[in-house]
Amino acid sequence: MSDELNYHAARLARGAMSRREFLGRAAALGVSAIAADALMGKALAQTPVRGGILRAGLQGGESTNTLDPALNLSQVPFNFCKQWGEFLFRLNRDGSLENRIAEDIGASADARTWTMKIRDGIEFHNGKTVTAEDVAATIERHADETSKSGALGILKNIKAVKADGREVIVTLAEPDADFPYLMADYHLVIQPNGGKDDPAAGISAGPYKVAANEPGIRYVGERFTNFWDADRLGFADQVEIIVINDPTARISALQSGQVHMINRVEPKIVELVQRVPGVSIENVSGKGYYPFNMFCDTAPFDNNDLRMALKLAMDREQMLQQILRGYGTVGNDFPINAAYPLFSDDVEQRVFDPDKAAEFYKKSGHSGPIVLRTSEVAFPGAVDAAQLYQQSCAKAGIQIEIRREPGDGYWSEVWNKQPFCLSYWGGRSTQDQMYSTGYASDADWNDTRFKRPEFDKMLYAARAELDEGKRKAIYRDMAVMMRDEGGLIVPFFNQFIDAVLTSKIGGYNKHTEGELMDGYALAECWLAA
Repeated sequence: MSDELNYHAARLARGAMSRREFLGRAAALGVSAIAADALMGKALAQTPVRGGILRAGLQGGESTNTLDPALNLSQVPFNFCKQWGEFLFRLNRDGSLENRIAEDIGASADARTWTMKIRDGIEFHNGKTVTAEDVAATIERHADETSKSGALGILKNIKAVKADGREVIVTLAEPDADFPYLMADYHLVIQPNGGKDDPAAGISAGPYKVAANEPGIRYVGERFTNFWDADRLGFADQVEIIVINDPTARISALQSGQVHMINRVEPKIVELVQRVPGVSIENVSGKGYYPFNMFCDTAPFDNNDLRMALKLAMDREQMLQQILRGYGTVGNDFPINAAYPLFSDDVEQRVFDPDKAAEFYKKSGHSGPIVLRTSEVAFPGAVDAAQLYQQSCAKAGIQIEIRREPGDGYWSEVWNKQPFCLSYWGGRSTQDQMYSTGYASDADWNDTRFKRPEFDKMLYAARAELDEGKRKAIYRDMAVMMRDEGGLIVPFFNQFIDAVLTSKIGGYNKHTEGELMDGYALAECWLAA
């Protein structure tokens, strides 16, 4: 059965879809009535059970983490915010948007003015009712140039925001047909007064209230009794995230039953984990990628000949097979793959060419070792990936010096701070959102310091273009420019590989947007009876 039909089956089990609707979706997907009936019976047998404590052991937590959603960066705050936070919209598994706090959204004919109707009767954890003013204030805070929000890059097009009764009206400087998708960004947790008073208070309108906040150690959420959508989310009495950055320790915690799910299973041990009784490997392809980032404005990477040499010295096929064990696809030095609707598949694939890499390296005039920083928390197999890259660069006469950095502090002290390091990106809903977040000249998360007015001009043009054919052509030109002139090396797009104790929990249904059901696993799953 397709992931989409499984998704609808899970919605049926939670009561979010009627039997008639499910059968209609199944028919539309070409599924026979007999097969649909069988899946429907299985789904209805998976009735959510309330109670107990659901636990996850996650990589990606640091002592420097905060509950301020504007600063959500690594996996632990990303996952925990989906438990206590509530959003205007949520991205479905089929790529559509689910209305959450925003009951409806509409646009003017020129896609410059967007009006969102705020759902009535939703309560914050502090007892206050969510209002249009709270929503407007949230958008204002994240769009403020001083906010340091990870969503700042996608909100720079906003000209004005105002609340009017139950409506929030957003005026854009330029048309943007993708605006509703931007509002589903995981930083945009709706908070009282937008979080302007205390952004790290951990107060929103999600299924769980923050009960424990111990950065780098553990987080606990208690079920919010007045949650507006309790039939669909928040079945456990408590959810707990335990920070376990060591991959071996995460596997041990799952095997022993200390936790019910983990993220970041290393591809090299997937076969071993699959043999563990009661454990299921949940892997899914998506938009995520594991890049090697170079600062285009910092020596020696401000020389495009050197950047090109380093790109050509990457053996992508070898990297994919040895590091990801085939759990992914090769990259092409721009952050977009076929998971995006307007992807162009005719951009020439870059291949390993040590001879040509040596030519560009000689042309660059550089000599001596090049420092590459990595850590086990960058992505599964990141240290091995750096060593493998060191070997392929050596074939081109390029000397790479690897510096292994501590996991605690990597995302605050190395990523986006050091000029050549390994990282990860989870992808975004649209190409515009991906480029605006990480590669526009003024993006706060521009972790390659790629700053090209010509690129920005194309980005704005694509955003305003309503003709999909013309828009696709612009995105292709952007991809080629970044591939040939940017500071991004993308050896591969990864699969998300989670491991779940499915003998103990129900309701797990993987999501192409991110690990652990795009962060909602603890909220959507339940302890099996």
